[in-house]
Amino acid sequence: MNRLNNTLLLLGCPELPAQTGIALYLANKLARKNVDVTIAGTRSAINLIKVSDPERNYAKKLIDLDRCIENIAEKRTDFDSCFVFIHNDAGIAYLATIHSISKADLSAIIFGSNAETLASTIEFECRKIVAKTAHNPIPLKKKIDEVI
Repeated sequence: MNRLNNTLLLLGCPELPAQTGIALYLANKLARKNVDVTIAGTRSAINLIKVSDPERNYAKKLIDLDRCIENIAEKRTDFDSCFVFIHNDAGIAYLATIHSISKADLSAIIFGSNAETLASTIEFECRKIVAKTAHNPIPLKKKIDEVI
């Protein structure tokens, strides 16, 4: 992974418990490398992050997912890197959207019982971090540690 200045973590519906823990873990890991991290998510995803990190030790910058996509599409902001959390078709759609509007180096964090199937539907080049896990964050943590 190249030297990064700023990274976007894009969270969809927090239906699977592993998402929040891994998002906070990744935010911490990147911040320790002096990367400026922004977390975008649905209202529920952002609220879970706020409750899980009330002092904002890891989640320093939070933004609504739709507003973030609008800001990128209108060229008000962009990122060096983006990690899109994917556990359903909506996550694939978010990944494709970011691919089409951003210059960011894309990584798809694909998890859940259909992880391999979802990964196979991605039709463009991006880094794929795939683990068939929904509750246990450790398989994703290990794969992220290999990448970063």
